[in-house]
Amino acid sequence: MRIKFLLPVLFLIFFFPFSDPARASGHLTVLSGRTMGTFYTVKFISRKKESPDLWKRKIDICLKEVNARLSMYDPKSEISRFNRHPAHEPFKISRDFSEVLTRSRQIYDLSSGAWDGTVKPLVDLWGFGTRDRADDLPTPEAVSKALEQTGFNKLILKNQTLTATAPHITLDLGSIAKGYGVDILARLLKSSGIENFLVEVGGELSGSGKNKKGKPWAVGISRPEKKGPAQGLYEIISLDNMAIATSGNYRNFFVKDGKSYSHIIDPKTGYPVENRVVSASVIAPDCTFADGLATALMVMEVDRGIEMINHIDQVECLIIKKQGEAFVNLRSDGFRNFEQ
Repeated sequence: MRIKFLLPVLFLIFFFPFSDPARASGHLTVLSGRTMGTFYTVKFISRKKESPDLWKRKIDICLKEVNARLSMYDPKSEISRFNRHPAHEPFKISRDFSEVLTRSRQIYDLSSGAWDGTVKPLVDLWGFGTRDRADDLPTPEAVSKALEQTGFNKLILKNQTLTATAPHITLDLGSIAKGYGVDILARLLKSSGIENFLVEVGGELSGSGKNKKGKPWAVGISRPEKKGPAQGLYEIISLDNMAIATSGNYRNFFVKDGKSYSHIIDPKTGYPVENRVVSASVIAPDCTFADGLATALMVMEVDRGIEMINHIDQVECLIIKKQGEAFVNLRSDGFRNFEQ
């Protein structure tokens, strides 16, 4: 699974068609900064001219709160404190953290465990987490031992508490943290009466209302190539009150003895996935949901993944497989409705 919280890969990039100011209605504000080891950009249109400095402070405060909940690299964060908490003892959690965990449980159940927020031992074992990569590949014994320390079903969320029912269970929600950050910023803008905006955190996006041309916001899905950071656009998608997240294996991997090993770990086998899926994009009403489902689709068998998405209201996906040197697109029933 995609569990890195810092140094994430930008799978989606902005494609924002600026308009002639004479045709614009309202004032455009563009803000950017750093968060979660990556970058964020917020663009919004307001009836009156806004203070960029004030909005920058508001945004940074919101994202700091997300880090205070979900950062694996902050020993004082809520998730870090839970990971140090003894098993079988309820841990009091915040309402925000409970909201994230409720969404996480839904993604875990829908994907039959293809998404699992407890795979940190496996991610670390393969050298994609908080530990340095070893020179040799993990042994089957080491993989089996790490698997014993995983399982989102070993967590109980009840009455604003979280309890691990087995020892050594550690949460790492980096695979949905950026999506959650996007949702928090979208919520901030809407609560301030701003309806036309595009929010991006580390490549995950949410678009609401219209851009300066009065059209839905347009964003691009990057071409899933391993050759470098700028491979151009693969698809352009329109977002109108929807979010999109993409997971891929083409930027974070290593090669050993001529074989490539992806950072996408199958929670059931403990090994990097080998299903030839190179990218999965999900459109959904909220970015947390899209982020987690995109990771699940990287793990799942393609037909099963498409079937899952087709049975979820207001959710669509594009899965890209590599066959030889060619890319093959597999879409959910309604994905073409968002393509430009």
